[in-house]
Amino acid sequence: MNYKRFAPVLLVLSVLALYNSAKAQDLIDKKVDSVLSKMTLAEKVGQMNQYNGDWEATGPVTKAVGDKLGEIKQGRVGAVLNIMGSAHTKMFQDAAMQSRLKIPLLFGQDVIHGYRITFPIPLAEACSWDIDAIERAERIAATEASASGINWTFSPMVDIARDPRWGRVMEGAGEDPYLGSLIAAARVHGFQGRGLGNIDAIMACAKHFAAYGAAIGGRDYNSVDISMHTLWEVYLPPFKAAAEAGAATFMNSFNDLNGTPATGNSYLQREVLKKIWNFKGFVVSDWGSIGEMIPHGYAKDNYQAAEIAVKAGNDMDMESRSYIDNLEKLVNDGKVSVALLDESVRRILRKKFEMGLFDDPYRYINPAREKSMLNRPQSQEEAKSMAQKSIVLLKNNNQLLPLSKELKTVALIGPLGKAKKEQKGFWSLDIEPNEDIPSVFESLQKAAPKTQFVYQYGCNIDDQSHAGFAAAVEAAKKADVVVMAMGEAPDMTGEAKSKANIHLPGVQEELIKAIVETGKPVVVLLMAGRPMIFNWTADNANAILYTWWLGSQGGNAIADVIYGAYNPSGKLPITFPRTEGQIPIYYNHLNTGRPAASDKDVFYKSAYIDLPNSPRYAFGFGLSYTSFDYIDDGVFYSTTPIKDNETLKISFTLKNTGKYAGEETVQLYIRDLVSQPLRPVKELKDFKKVFLQPGESRQVTFTISRDMLYFYNDNLQYVTQPGDFQVMIGSASDDIRLKRTFELTN
Repeated sequence: MNYKRFAPVLLVLSVLALYNSAKAQDLIDKKVDSVLSKMTLAEKVGQMNQYNGDWEATGPVTKAVGDKLGEIKQGRVGAVLNIMGSAHTKMFQDAAMQSRLKIPLLFGQDVIHGYRITFPIPLAEACSWDIDAIERAERIAATEASASGINWTFSPMVDIARDPRWGRVMEGAGEDPYLGSLIAAARVHGFQGRGLGNIDAIMACAKHFAAYGAAIGGRDYNSVDISMHTLWEVYLPPFKAAAEAGAATFMNSFNDLNGTPATGNSYLQREVLKKIWNFKGFVVSDWGSIGEMIPHGYAKDNYQAAEIAVKAGNDMDMESRSYIDNLEKLVNDGKVSVALLDESVRRILRKKFEMGLFDDPYRYINPAREKSMLNRPQSQEEAKSMAQKSIVLLKNNNQLLPLSKELKTVALIGPLGKAKKEQKGFWSLDIEPNEDIPSVFESLQKAAPKTQFVYQYGCNIDDQSHAGFAAAVEAAKKADVVVMAMGEAPDMTGEAKSKANIHLPGVQEELIKAIVETGKPVVVLLMAGRPMIFNWTADNANAILYTWWLGSQGGNAIADVIYGAYNPSGKLPITFPRTEGQIPIYYNHLNTGRPAASDKDVFYKSAYIDLPNSPRYAFGFGLSYTSFDYIDDGVFYSTTPIKDNETLKISFTLKNTGKYAGEETVQLYIRDLVSQPLRPVKELKDFKKVFLQPGESRQVTFTISRDMLYFYNDNLQYVTQPGDFQVMIGSASDDIRLKRTFELTN
């Protein structure tokens, strides 16, 4: 097709689309103003108030004073959360339709990694580095949730996390702002689909704004003390990406940032989000965080907390009752202007109009649609594919994996070998309490029907009992291969689940040692929500698969990887430490004036004298059943410097040199060699996923542009500086295969 021929037509269509979009938004704004003009002060405050439904809660259940349904009928509630299913949401929307102005409710829910079908935890999905697959996962979650009356999710969590002690590390995309930004945008696009107003779209909520993942000591809700430069370089980019992707809402965070609670931080909410980024959605507090400014010591009481929060740009109060009990009085006392409330209410009403709720408050409440959209077979297949992509192969000595289906006996040992619902992990929803999730034991049996599988639990997840060791050792001795299903309990990672000790819990590593000492080949599966420490296992087990919590199809995905139906391709989005003493540890650190050249270089260098400086597993690490060569075939790059808006092409040949078809995630890192201020030793700037058959080669090309070289200077200006840069291409941040330098000129 001659696209140039149709270019004028496409341009006209694009202009018309923009015109129609602006016209539609103008119409919505007029409708918002019309409703706002009819509202009393009490009704305006009501729109800024959100209650929990007293079903399963995302925080400590707060019983509201009086009757919640009665308050809804009075127009004193704008949104509710933790109410799921057509029957429940209809009951609450019915109450809203009895209010004077019949303003519909928003129904929020923590749809963190799936709704009826549970996908891998977000940190596991990030291991796929498959942006399209992550978007598809959220598309399915949104389709299921919207069919059940939900129109708002408190997701994605886009906090950068460099400390695996922090329990909520499981909800994010890891430590890297570039990868995290891509995933943040993908999740927003997945939730909001073709746009708000479509029946299968739900409002996304980027959280927690901001820097929650930098909590000191990895303790949840703790203070954050970082430079403004680090804030803008590391922690804000995924939020900016979410805003640019059209996220309908933002949620502020529990932490204080440099002495100011995020809920009362006008710099974050008004200056950065609403002014600099021109965010048009609304900001909701985290659960009770307005009232929590009192124990912070930032507000004297809820009256003052409400004043601080609304002036700082917090539009909706989740469950603290600070707004509903105090905003009217604050207005009447002259401390808060009606115009300030009007701004917040406009933002909330605009989203309700965009969602089509004023046209039909019940458009998301349809029992027949709910029944037809949940748990569809094609969605389960997508969940299995996502689970497969989320598994990371950490070790595979002597190509033990994949296992042969002709093995006579396999011993499955470990406390998680027959786990079912545990595979869903933290932040999962029990939409169908009797859901039957295949265990690893059942899935292995199904995958290899000729093999006899013997199961022994060996030990519990987190106690000191050795009672099951003897039976487990005997089972191992009689087997050809041992598979060990070890790890955390689901409630060991998540909100309020920070840990000082992130070693493999209980006596599990002692059990692994006892089984390895039988001399039998041992495959260790590690199920968890965070990076754990398991040094003896890392050194001595034959093969290790980090399987995280993989969701509804976890067992089947694990079996597919163990038996080679799927060649693992996951890459770590977060660094695994050797011990807690290394934390925080991350790949994109600054260099010192005395950098250690190696793990053994400790003489007056930035290094430990009692521990290697390197992590156990680096960012970007992940093995395959096959091997890949990176070949500099003479066209690695042009020597022409980059200037103005020019680009630099970098090419090389990737070859599959192993026996299995497989996918390699080729990673491109860049370092600014001389810069003021300092730049990291390397930064991920691009990556490509390349699937190759055995023996197949393919040329891989990256394009480096000036846009990739911008950073924030000391004055927080987004700039580039001329000079020399090093480009590094490899299989992981610590496995660089090709290096060259190039120049950026003015």
